This record gives sequence, structure tokens and C-alpha cells, in this order.
Amino acid sequence: MDVGVISVRYARALLKSAVIAKQEDIVYQNMQCLMDCYLNVSELRLTVNNPMLSKEKKQGVIRTACGKTVSELTERFINLVLHEGREEVLQFMAASYIMLYREQKHIINGKLTTASKVSAVVEDRMKRLVESHTNGSVEFSTEVNPDIIGGFVLEYDTYRMDASVKTRLRRILTEFK
Repeated sequence: MDVGVISVRYARALLKSAVIAKQEDIVYQNMQCLMDCYLNVSELRLTVNNPMLSKEKKQGVIRTACGKTVSELTERFINLVLHEGREEVLQFMAASYIMLYREQKHIINGKLTTASKVSAVVEDRMKRLVESHTNGSVEFSTEVNPDIIGGFVLEYDTYRMDASVKTRLRRILTEFK
């Protein structure tokens, strides 16, 4: 069976159970935390996939990676995944849950990249701009990347607005070649 199919099936079942139990928000936070740990702690995947490690120890590691407040439903989900021997697909399950949750709640992921740190007022203005062009709320993150020299890059959904100095300079250089 395909990893994508497995992860989406588990994620759908988890979301359905979470909605029924009115725990979808806390499970979403748990899955975001877990996903961040998978992306930022390379040893997590190796530890969870280690066949020599007991299921109890794996469960503890995964629970810790889910954040400080782990819902009862998340605990039961971890137990199910370990019982079924699907821990190698857990990262994809978490990503699928996040995607399905955002889809259900009409949440768009937005990102603003600037050359230097921007104020909360500017960040809020950009977030409202994105919300005005979409039919949902926006989870907004900012990133500082001095390589763009100045200006900004705004990304959400499949849209990308690149108003950076670096891109403008590159365009000028290619026009004169």
C-alpha cells in the first residue's frame, strides 16, 4: 500500500474522531508540534523507526514530540500507530492531518519574507491583505532573509508576490544582456 494513501486514511480517521470528541484544535496543535520536531530534530525519525527500541519508549518519545499538552485522543492515536507498526509513516500522518484540518477550517498558510525584521503592525497589515483575497483565515509566519537585500516576498496558497530588490536587480541584469 502507498504511504500517501495510508497516511491520509489515518489522518482522516483522526480528524473525524477529533471532531466528534471536540478535540480537533488540540490535536492540530499536537500534530504541528510533532511535524516541527520531525523537521528540526533529525534524530526523531531514526529513534521512532529503530526496531530495537520498545514500543513504550517510542510512545514516550512521540508523546514528548507532540508538545506539552497532549490530548487523550492523540495518545490513543499514537498507541494505534505503534500497535499497527505504522510508526515509519507517522510524519506523513501528521502532515496529512494538518492539511485536512486547514482545509476543513479554511485556513491558508501565509509567509512573509523580508530583508530585516518588520513591526507587528506591518505583519498584521500583510496578514489582513492576504485574508481579504481569500475566503478564510490565515496562519501567518515571517522570516528574515538578508539575501533579498530589501523589499519583501509574500507567499500564500499557490500565490507568490516577489517584490524583493534582489529579484528586481536580477531582472535588470537579464534585460541588459
